[in-house]
Amino acid sequence: MTFNFEIDTSWCLEQLQKDGRITEREKMLVQTTHRQRDQLKWHPLQWIANFNLADLSHPQSKLTLNRLCQWLSEKADLPFYIIDPLKADVQALTSVMSQEFAMRNKILAVELQNEYVLIATDQPYKSEWVGNLERTVLPRKIKRVLLSPDQLQRYLVEYYQVSRAVNSSQKSSSYDRENKGVEALLQLGDSQNPDANDQHIVKLVDWVLQFAFEQGASDIHLEPRKDTGKVRFRIGGVLHTIYNMPANTLTAVISRIKILGRMNVAEKRKPQDGRLKTRTPKGQETELRLSTLPTAFGEKMVMRIFDPDVLVRSFQQLGFEGRLQESWNQLTSHSHGIILVTGPTGSGKTTTLYSSLKQLATEQVNVCTIEDPIEMLEPSFNQMQVNSGIELGFADGVRALMRQDPDIIMVGEIRDHDTANMAIQAALTGHLVLSTLHTNDAPSSLTRLHDLGVQPFLTAATILGVLAQRLVRKLCPHCKQETFVNEQEWKHLTFDYTVATPSFVFKAVGCEECRHTGYKGRVGIYEFMPLSLETKQMIGANADLAQLRQQARKEGIEPLRIAGARKVVAGMTTLEEVLRVVPLN
Repeated sequence: MTFNFEIDTSWCLEQLQKDGRITEREKMLVQTTHRQRDQLKWHPLQWIANFNLADLSHPQSKLTLNRLCQWLSEKADLPFYIIDPLKADVQALTSVMSQEFAMRNKILAVELQNEYVLIATDQPYKSEWVGNLERTVLPRKIKRVLLSPDQLQRYLVEYYQVSRAVNSSQKSSSYDRENKGVEALLQLGDSQNPDANDQHIVKLVDWVLQFAFEQGASDIHLEPRKDTGKVRFRIGGVLHTIYNMPANTLTAVISRIKILGRMNVAEKRKPQDGRLKTRTPKGQETELRLSTLPTAFGEKMVMRIFDPDVLVRSFQQLGFEGRLQESWNQLTSHSHGIILVTGPTGSGKTTTLYSSLKQLATEQVNVCTIEDPIEMLEPSFNQMQVNSGIELGFADGVRALMRQDPDIIMVGEIRDHDTANMAIQAALTGHLVLSTLHTNDAPSSLTRLHDLGVQPFLTAATILGVLAQRLVRKLCPHCKQETFVNEQEWKHLTFDYTVATPSFVFKAVGCEECRHTGYKGRVGIYEFMPLSLETKQMIGANADLAQLRQQARKEGIEPLRIAGARKVVAGMTTLEEVLRVVPLN
């Protein structure tokens, strides 16, 4: 027998009382409460969830919207579906039915499978739309699922908005890409390519940025390909494809961002850098660092998002343990010398440096930085940006800073011989210099300086210590599970060192909280190597990398892989994650 009715508040309350989830009194309370004007449009479950009632079948839990949806899905015998916006193919989903039809029946296509189309609704007993839709989706069949009303309301609008913006920007392009031949045809009143200031493009840029903030992305990649361009987000260190957009729409989106970042829009042959300030949905100011790269199919753009909450953190949040923090503070309290932080791009070097500088920048000292580009504007430092257009490089910058009576200098990156030399000169004349270097581990940064042409005796005289770091993803506390240790992998990670094999470790499972990845947030792992007198003598005597590593081991300095192994034992991360990130030397 098929029902066809719309559920309302009184039906839901009746059924909840029948199933022993609420009391008679609570039912009366919900029924007699007066609704505000904006609440009249709410779905019955949203209205009941608003009261935050206790669930009688599980007294310690409340009847949240999620719980109510699960109850309704069991009642109506429809699977409960949760949209993962990262996996949705918006273009294909919105082509299943028109927005008008979706709005009228309060339904949304949420997934396309080989045989089925999953259609979500928040009214499980209404089914008159099924007959109409069945004919249009053939040969596929319709599978109904239940969706939470707030997700339905949001994505009904969002999906269609995005695909409308893309389609509209496409319609305004009345030309073939092929006719870009030898003789460019002059079209008067040319509406060929979507304009960067076009309303639809503005909307698309807004949506991409909003979406990135919401998902907690650290980078946004806009990559042009032959026909369709890709929009990808890096979340928790891993890239996810978000959207496939027509190539000329993506070009317009990139141009729009270039205009906002005050970059030269006409120049597409040369890499450019820019920055952009915006507000997150929470109302915080955020910096975006923009970088373009000319590729075979047009300009690629990457935007690095600097969340103010992330960039300056306490040492506990960074993952500095007790002993490491003490030694690091001791090292940074020196009045002169060089401290290096090393690691590949995206390993959190800037965050460590900023957090350390923030601690050091008291009223009594002058902290100057030279960066390319300035990552985040910080009021307690004097920051200067490298500018190649006027030939202001790192080395010139350090030279200028020396005359500014600084106490602490931060050099964004040591890339060449001149910068390295200037940094050493600054350290020799009584300044504390902090800088970054791109190397794999701590000992190899010393030999890297020698490769750049620095004399070993100068390295020995000025370098105080090196900190190598990586970021590993933290296990989600809600769903991690105990598992046995893979002996072989464990030995592979800890060879030559005695770290007791743990009886159990944790593995990533995946739940709603962590977007089914099994990980939530990241934490740093560190290899800290303060330079002892013996090491300095060895460097002065031109020791090679193997000897330096041996010496570091003698002094009890643990490499990155061992720091990672300790995080696995502590149950913070998984063995696979550490093996993915650390160098196994």
